[in-house]
Amino acid sequence: MSPYELFVGLRYTRAKRRNHFISFISMASMTGIAIGVMALIVVLSVMNGFQKELRARILGVAAHVQISGIDGRLANWQAVAREASGGPDVVAAAPYISAQGLLANRQNVQGTLVRGIVPELEDRVADIGSHMKRGSLADLKAGQFGIVLGAELAHAVGARLGEKVVLIAPQGQVTPAGILPRIKQFTVVGVFEVGMYEYDAGLALVDLQDAQKLYRLDDEVSGVRLKLKDLFLAPEVARDLTRTLPGDLYVTDWTRSHANFFRAVQIEKNVMFIILTLIVAVAAFNLVSTLVMAVTDKQPDIAILRTLGATPASIMKIFVVQGSLIGVIGTAIGVVGGIAIALNVDVVVPAIERLFRVQFLAKDVYYISELPSDLQLRDVVTVGVMSLLLSLLATLYPSWRASRVNPAEALRYE
Repeated sequence: MSPYELFVGLRYTRAKRRNHFISFISMASMTGIAIGVMALIVVLSVMNGFQKELRARILGVAAHVQISGIDGRLANWQAVAREASGGPDVVAAAPYISAQGLLANRQNVQGTLVRGIVPELEDRVADIGSHMKRGSLADLKAGQFGIVLGAELAHAVGARLGEKVVLIAPQGQVTPAGILPRIKQFTVVGVFEVGMYEYDAGLALVDLQDAQKLYRLDDEVSGVRLKLKDLFLAPEVARDLTRTLPGDLYVTDWTRSHANFFRAVQIEKNVMFIILTLIVAVAAFNLVSTLVMAVTDKQPDIAILRTLGATPASIMKIFVVQGSLIGVIGTAIGVVGGIAIALNVDVVVPAIERLFRVQFLAKDVYYISELPSDLQLRDVVTVGVMSLLLSLLATLYPSWRASRVNPAEALRYE
């Protein structure tokens, strides 16, 4: 592209047009591109944030890899834990008991998932200990029948630290009066809040030996939980353990047990990308109409340039420059605005909620009650390049029309 083509194209962009409607359409196209790019960057950052936050919160309570017995009972868990921990990618292993229970306190009754743990080992495979609001996991001691509740669960049953609650196991015991459920009184020694409603409202932790007594498991457990150096290696580690461990054990990893959550978020992210790309596409179509009207308005100028020796290719390049500049400016504004909003979502969203007195993510409806954001360079580059390509494509037809202008016809009535 020669300097004069670039100069004339930029001159056309800066010049005050006789037709103000063309100027308005140009500004509308630029604004549309900027809004589309900004919305895409913000939405993709929020979806990335949801993926990251969901993964962190789920795996802060769940396990990277889980080994359990086929019938839900695992004997000699120490040997299984030693063998599983021998791999280079395994950081820690901890036994667990998982069972259903009914928690009662005065008139309040709530169903819960009861997890029996060894506190010092559990801290190595999960992050619950770092999310304690009151008390500590270390307060769970064998034989003292202490219990740690999720914050929402404690609120639902009206239990406070130090109070007694009744835990009812569904497995009954046979008596002369019939089958009665097993009931045991526990003392609340801690309350945790991981920020994920499913766990905060439905999980109770007790000592492993206390759970064995309540559910009559003797020395057995439900399984062993593993933590890995890299959580994305979980499928590979699980496959290796399936081949090396005895055949009566069931090995699963977080990508299988929580696949629906992460697959749903990824699908939503892809769909939102397609939908919001249409905003940029509509703005690009506006750019087509802008340049078509500009070509019509500039036909005498085009004819003069042709008589001075400009080739059709040169005329085409002039209008490509004019249209591309609108796309570049719109994209740049959108990228800067999108990055600014994505980096400050934690400030912008609460301000909007306070202003309009609404709550976008209710705790009892959504797994995550705060709008997260994770800005990634790859998404910014993808959106920017896509916007520039659409803007460039939008200039081709009007520019081709300009290159086909006949100088004699254009100057006939001048």
